[in-house]
Amino acid sequence: MSDAFASALIEECKLRLFDESVPRIKKCIGLLTEDEIWFRPNEETVSAGNLVLHLCGNVRQWICTGLGRQADHRERSKEFSEIGPIPTAQLLDRLETTMRDAKAVIDAIDPATLIEKRPVQAYNESGISILVHVVEHFSYHTGQITYYTKSRKAVNTGYYEGHNLSQISQP
Repeated sequence: MSDAFASALIEECKLRLFDESVPRIKKCIGLLTEDEIWFRPNEETVSAGNLVLHLCGNVRQWICTGLGRQADHRERSKEFSEIGPIPTAQLLDRLETTMRDAKAVIDAIDPATLIEKRPVQAYNESGISILVHVVEHFSYHTGQITYYTKSRKAVNTGYYEGHNLSQISQP
């Protein structure tokens, strides 16, 4: 794999995580009351707050531990069992701190090492696989938080304001 390709992949992953998903989560959480953040529709679902905690745990484990080789202190079950409320500012601060730490790890990656296998969770993954997993996992839960916020608040999140998404792409 070329360093140029690896560097481009890293930059694209940073764009999707830090410029798209994180601001979307912050926007949604900011629109919700504390009770709404911790509301569970039923026993088979978790709250938006749980999803934020889960994303923090996943990013720390996969990026900070898997790529950054930091110690793994994740207690995954607690991400889902927390019933809150954790104050909104504290929850968002936890997300911000996690993502700042993850960005430092991603910024320090040597692109040439992305094909190396690394232990993470119950797996042995390449750096490429770790980045792709985190981006798709983060995006998935960002979508869940967005859906919940839109359905709860009947709001347009305005993610695409100023962009004509009906524009036909030219080959």
